[in-house]
Amino acid sequence: MRVVHKYGGTSVGSLERIRATAKLIQADIARGNEVAVVVSAMSGDTNRLMSMAQEMHAVPSAREMDALLSTGEQVSAALLSMALNHLGITAYSYNGAQAGFRTDSSHARARIKDVQSDHLIHHMQVGEVAVVTGFQGIDEAGNITTLGRGGSDTSDVALAIAVQADICDIYTDVDGIYTTDPRIVPQASKLQYISYEEMLEFASLGAKVLQTRSVGLAMRFDMPIHLRSSFEDISGTIVGGEDTDMERAEITGVAYNRDEAKVTIKGIPDQPGIAARIFGPVADADINVDVIVQNVSEHGYTDITFTVPRHDYTATMHLLQDLCVAMNAEKVKGDDTVAKVSIIGVGMRSHTGVALKMFDVLSHENINIQMITTSEIKVTVVLDEKYVELAVRSLHRAFDLDTTI
Repeated sequence: MRVVHKYGGTSVGSLERIRATAKLIQADIARGNEVAVVVSAMSGDTNRLMSMAQEMHAVPSAREMDALLSTGEQVSAALLSMALNHLGITAYSYNGAQAGFRTDSSHARARIKDVQSDHLIHHMQVGEVAVVTGFQGIDEAGNITTLGRGGSDTSDVALAIAVQADICDIYTDVDGIYTTDPRIVPQASKLQYISYEEMLEFASLGAKVLQTRSVGLAMRFDMPIHLRSSFEDISGTIVGGEDTDMERAEITGVAYNRDEAKVTIKGIPDQPGIAARIFGPVADADINVDVIVQNVSEHGYTDITFTVPRHDYTATMHLLQDLCVAMNAEKVKGDDTVAKVSIIGVGMRSHTGVALKMFDVLSHENINIQMITTSEIKVTVVLDEKYVELAVRSLHRAFDLDTTI
């Protein structure tokens, strides 16, 4: 079997952890597998480098920031290669450019265009290990680029696809994906399997175990991901294609996101193009909009309410104040104490009344729903942040997720 491992910052966070990681790789090779590895920077290194940059320049150039931040992964890769060599395994460290990662020129958020991987495949075929820096590549002009926070997950999936691996193992400090946050619901169950679509929804709703881009890439090329712990030798959760032969439960899990704010612009004259006049400037300000509700009155006016990430709340409110004047709207109001709670599952396709059941559960707990949005496999509600934990626990219990799946 051909496998690509990825180790996050906590898995290479110290020399002791790097030695333990090398032994995990050694054990996989002993099982007869061909292995390549992608590593993140040691935990805390990226933040340390960013802090140093800020001391040098209040607004450092994006090019130099990429050159600086890419060094964190190079340290991890070199040290892990040394640890493998010490165990008698021939290993070579490669930075993103040396590994063949070609990207566009968007510093700090580059997208992978190609991975030239023949030399990496050769290492795997002869029992050697290529240890590749995650999170980075090189553009056509030879500039170092980075993929953004969490980009090592995307590097891992891209490398697995390029070397035609059977699976990519992502080792982290959690042992899998759970039906909800175990810190809120101790009875949460670890999922043995989850579909790409479900994982995309979980990731987009704040579950930080996998980066959204990496899941989307894996789904596009049907590359299975095994999310597992680097601290325990146990199976984790497989992320893969939907198993159509399996009788699915109503929902797979409950997710939440506290990083939310709600803004409303009221009394807008109801004219063609008003939504574009509002969301155009919001998009230009690089603010992501999620749930949107529009209400049109009988008197020729409309209200538009939408959610944004909480860290964009102040900027959004300032922007809407100016738009309110320009559009002769009545007023703008906002609330940065809201949150999203979602139920997710491909089983919704074959079960009716799932949304109604969710609403009944929340009503029974006297939780007011402020906004609703749905997709084929998800129902999301916006509610007061103080009710998040109660909502998550109640929904998890009502959909029979407290028992082992």
